[in-house]
Amino acid sequence: MKIVSLFSGAGGLDLGFKMAGHDIIWANDLYSDAVETYRANLGNHVICKDIFTIDENEVPDCDIIIGGFPCQGFSVANTKRNINDERNQLYKQLMRIINAKQPKFFLAENVKGIFSLAKGEVLKMILNDLSCIGYKVQVKILNAADYGVPQLRQRVFFIGVRNDIEHLIDYPTPTHNSDGSCGLSKWIGVGDALSILPNPDEPNTIPNHDYSKYKLRFNGYLGHRTIDPLKPAPTVTARGDDKGGVVVLHHPSNQRRMSCRELATVQSFPIDYVFVGTRSSVYRQIGNAVPPVLACAVAKQFNNYTGGVDLYVGSKLCP
Repeated sequence: MKIVSLFSGAGGLDLGFKMAGHDIIWANDLYSDAVETYRANLGNHVICKDIFTIDENEVPDCDIIIGGFPCQGFSVANTKRNINDERNQLYKQLMRIINAKQPKFFLAENVKGIFSLAKGEVLKMILNDLSCIGYKVQVKILNAADYGVPQLRQRVFFIGVRNDIEHLIDYPTPTHNSDGSCGLSKWIGVGDALSILPNPDEPNTIPNHDYSKYKLRFNGYLGHRTIDPLKPAPTVTARGDDKGGVVVLHHPSNQRRMSCRELATVQSFPIDYVFVGTRSSVYRQIGNAVPPVLACAVAKQFNNYTGGVDLYVGSKLCP
């Protein structure tokens, strides 16, 4: 199906939909480094522009609108989060475009903290708003580790189906769990996931394989936790801004920080996916992304819909 992507960032969600066989026809983000990363890997159909200034007529007709709308206002990592944070209103721009284009489906992604913000009132507001523009909406928290991503990353996925469409979009069934029971595979440990990469201090030609020299601390707080190589990594975050100060996980050796490439691997990006910008910018782009393997698992759920759409299944499918 034809996909329009809003708040596309470095392209993690879009890559997942592409891996599942869909066609991304238009994308938008405001962060110029992320747009250049997207363009280098996914194509020239991305526009670098503030969504508040985008006219609905600029956006092509499509089957699905997807968007991981910015989460900083909602995230539990933001201790000053509140219902009046202007970034919390960006979902209304997503809603504006959905309302204007009336795609068959939409998929929106955000952080788990949105469930508890304002004691659940924000979630109710979003669900009500999306329902009022003509969609049956469901919401669920998915853990990336349950789908083969070497990271404990819980994110909220909203799925909307236009009211005149009878097809139900299910959430993907987990393929992994913590102990490999019930016929599922065991969660992938971060040590195994990173074992394919050489030491970044040794000569190599792998893109983005350099790391922050910020000293290690072990106090249990975000970015200062001991990493167990046998378990999935803690959640990769984008805390910090484009001027620096990002929080970077320890490497599972617990002797240095992860390199940008290692963090991208933890996020399930392929090794040839090249990120553009300074090291801090690249860390930020990776932390903001939806893991492509998780995105692919969700995207494949739309493949069962055949209502007048010629489905193309690409040669590069997700696991």
